[in-house]
Amino acid sequence: MGLDRARLPARHELKYYINPAELEALKRRLLAVMRLDAHCRGGRPYNVRSLYFDDAFDSAYFDKVDGVRTRDKYRLRIYNASDAVIFLERKRKMGDLIQKSSLRVTRRLAERLIAGDPRGLQRAETPLLREMYAAMRLGVLRPAALVEYDRLAFVHPAETTRVTFDMRLRAAVTNPDLFSPGVMLRPFDEPLEILEIKFDSCFPAHLRALLDGMTAQRCAISKYVMCRRFDAL
Repeated sequence: MGLDRARLPARHELKYYINPAELEALKRRLLAVMRLDAHCRGGRPYNVRSLYFDDAFDSAYFDKVDGVRTRDKYRLRIYNASDAVIFLERKRKMGDLIQKSSLRVTRRLAERLIAGDPRGLQRAETPLLREMYAAMRLGVLRPAALVEYDRLAFVHPAETTRVTFDMRLRAAVTNPDLFSPGVMLRPFDEPLEILEIKFDSCFPAHLRALLDGMTAQRCAISKYVMCRRFDAL
């Protein structure tokens, strides 16, 4: 079925809205002490496109809106608009902690999941595929929103810290096809981007100091929820 990436332990995740001017200033600071992710070739952002699934009751959407502390989201993800690498992921949110299970899948399997056909996955060796089967059979899980953005990512070995700028967030407003998305629009009008910080146990002090003086506003941001503004629930 593909390459199974081990389930990661829970990590902290902090999210902020950041304006373009502060983004540029913080980027210069980060370049002095962190290295760019290997996927940022030539110092350029890479493209991330995710197709999120939700059930017949829109549980993932309303759990987030209602502030449920422990909740799951399932998605298919590709990079740089290519089907060369496709991941099926389950992201579990537990307050400020996140845990992600990820499995590389074929395009054929991805298209089956998009079409709502999980037959045979109940016998898969991989737990994530069995979870997906149960979610699709019991909750009628189906594609709900297509989300895309350009990501510039910085990494540091201390606490496995990862700092990302997710820029030009946009959502499909026509047929949400993972491999050919059609028309996409920004889900909000403000000139803001999204800053995300992930770390194991404690955000290192010398990296935290780089945020001093910034007016970036910490928020419980959900790209999935934001990009469903074009969908009449």
